[in-house]
Amino acid sequence: MSNRRAAGGFRRRKNGRVPVRELVERFYGRLWNQVDLAVASEILHPEVSFRGSVGLAAVGRTEVCNYVTMVTTALDQYRCDVEMLIAEGAAASARVRFSGLHSGTFLGYPPTGRRVEWMGAAFFVAEQNMLRDIWVLGDLASLRTQLDHAD
Repeated sequence: MSNRRAAGGFRRRKNGRVPVRELVERFYGRLWNQVDLAVASEILHPEVSFRGSVGLAAVGRTEVCNYVTMVTTALDQYRCDVEMLIAEGAAASARVRFSGLHSGTFLGYPPTGRRVEWMGAAFFVAEQNMLRDIWVLGDLASLRTQLDHAD
């Protein structure tokens, strides 16, 4: 692999492709953990198809950014911690721990002030050096149990 850097600081391979691993790392590290919505134009295909860990779907960068804003507004200190990331060719999968402080209405539950966390499995497909398809399954049963049992 070449160490050449492309626009946005991405390492490009000799074939000109940005490794999907790097796209996924920025997706969680910058878009979600830093709530850096500007990075969406660097890593998300204009017509990205996204299904989030809480079951909501979005199409296009703007809708994905709206989803990020909705989640990070309802859950202060929101984090996506990638515990495992496997990438091959244009596809990747990750095991992710999602967590945050429930400070706003979320999934119809009023704020509890409690920390919640749940696990998820995420699947990514890259196209034209951007994430084109993102499908995340979250353990909603665990999340809803935490929200239901808030003191």
